[in-house]
Amino acid sequence: MQSAQDLSVMMPGQMLARGVSRHLASLGWVTVEELVPARGLRVDVMALGPKGEIWVVECKSSRADFMTDHKWEGYLEWCDRFFWAVDSDFPVDLLPEDSGLIIADAYDAEIIRMGPEHKLAAARRKVMVQKFATHAARRLHGLRDPGAGLAW
Repeated sequence: MQSAQDLSVMMPGQMLARGVSRHLASLGWVTVEELVPARGLRVDVMALGPKGEIWVVECKSSRADFMTDHKWEGYLEWCDRFFWAVDSDFPVDLLPEDSGLIIADAYDAEIIRMGPEHKLAAARRKVMVQKFATHAARRLHGLRDPGAGLAW
C-alpha cells in the first residue's frame, strides 16, 4: 500500500480527498475514502461528524470528470449533506447550486457552500455508521497486515 505522504503517485481526485479529509479532521470529523454505501455506488469521501452527521464528498478533478459522473444523485439518500470537492481552477458554475461546495488541494480545503441538510432516517443512519466502522477497520487491518487477503 502506498505511503499517505507520497503525493507523486496520487491521482488528482485522491489529492482532493486528502485535503478534504485533513480539513474535516481539523473540525473534529473522521473520514474514509471509497466507501460503498450500496451496490454500484462508491463515494470518494464519507465523513462522520462529532454528532453522528454523515456527509458525502465527491471529488472532481476536471470538467470531463464531472460531466461523465451519472451516479452522484444516487449518493444523496446515503448522507445528511452532499458536497462537491474541486480545485481552485475548476469551473464551479457547472456544479448544481443545491449541493455543497468545497475548494481543496492535497493539503487542506475550505467549505465554500454548505450543502442542504436532508437528515437520514435512524435505521439508514445505523446502517451507514456500521458500514463506516467496518470499512475503517478493514483499512486499518490492511495497513497492519497487507497479506491478510481481506475482502473490501
